[in-house]
Amino acid sequence: MIADETVVAPSAQADKAPEQLVAEMSSLEIADDKEQQEQPDQVPPHLSHDPQHNQKRTDPFQFGSRFLGEQDDPFEFNAWDHVETDDAYNEYAEQQYEMQRQSPVSDFDKSRFNSDPARWWNMFYKNNTSNFFKDRKWLQQEFPVLDKLCQEDAGPVTILEIGAGAGNTAFPVIARNKNPKLKLHACDFSKKAVEVMRASENYNTEVMQADVWDVAGEELPPGLGEGSVDLVMMVFIFSALSPLQWTKAVENVYRVLKPGGEVCFRDYGRGDLAQVRFRKGRYLEENFYIRGDGTRVYFFDKDELADIWSGKLIKSDEGEEQSGVQPRFEIEVLGVDRRMLVNRARKLKMYRCWLQGRFRKI
Repeated sequence: MIADETVVAPSAQADKAPEQLVAEMSSLEIADDKEQQEQPDQVPPHLSHDPQHNQKRTDPFQFGSRFLGEQDDPFEFNAWDHVETDDAYNEYAEQQYEMQRQSPVSDFDKSRFNSDPARWWNMFYKNNTSNFFKDRKWLQQEFPVLDKLCQEDAGPVTILEIGAGAGNTAFPVIARNKNPKLKLHACDFSKKAVEVMRASENYNTEVMQADVWDVAGEELPPGLGEGSVDLVMMVFIFSALSPLQWTKAVENVYRVLKPGGEVCFRDYGRGDLAQVRFRKGRYLEENFYIRGDGTRVYFFDKDELADIWSGKLIKSDEGEEQSGVQPRFEIEVLGVDRRMLVNRARKLKMYRCWLQGRFRKI
């Protein structure tokens, strides 16, 4: 699986105490763009590092294929796959969580951020337009079903992207599409994001339709009825919802999908460095935070996510957990994507964690 959408700030070296990590981490920033982990332009795209040091190379390079062995120097390469966090990082993380709980968002700010989340995303896209996130060219590698639907002989296909942002998923899909009968609906609840997509030179209304839509709202997307979509893409969008919105969002995805239709899903995993790095005054509730730009983010546990999408666990309007609901989606696959990025110059490690899966409508 590929690394993703918020990167980089260091984590712990095994021989450093948590107090040292606090000072080191506070001096570094986390940028919210997944492809910042990719290699420098001077390295060919199929190589993961300098060709002179190719002991770990696969050709073509595939994410998820570089394993850190006992004899390996962790600072030899920029990134390693499937690396568990070390004891120093785990201790630091627990200290951070406790500090976060002791200094939550004020009731006033909690109401301000939760009452109109679209406002903060509108401000985000007004300030960043289409320049913040890099195009997700890795999607068809990570989700082969997407590549299959884009083949010339795939026939009539409708794809819905939820949380399309500035089009960093939609436009790469269209650019590689060979299916003349494909239609892609790109929806976002930020009006400004939709304006950015529609203003792009790559926006082609013959194959793409961009609209404002809230996945947790009462209506289905413009131009789409129940059982009309073959594939839903949800990449770093579910985490922007309040836990109280999850049930409605899953219900709407279920309604719009055809029987047997799939959801391609990727989002933040619990313990990701982006969560651990949050400072005082950002904690909304357990695993749910406000970023400095006013947007919200939740960090998921694998079992929790499986229960949400299978229908085994939902939250009522009052926020109480309810179980025993008829399952709605079959979990085709759901994995934890752990990746250790390395700051070679400062000899620091950066632990990232994402969840990626495919859910099929039963």
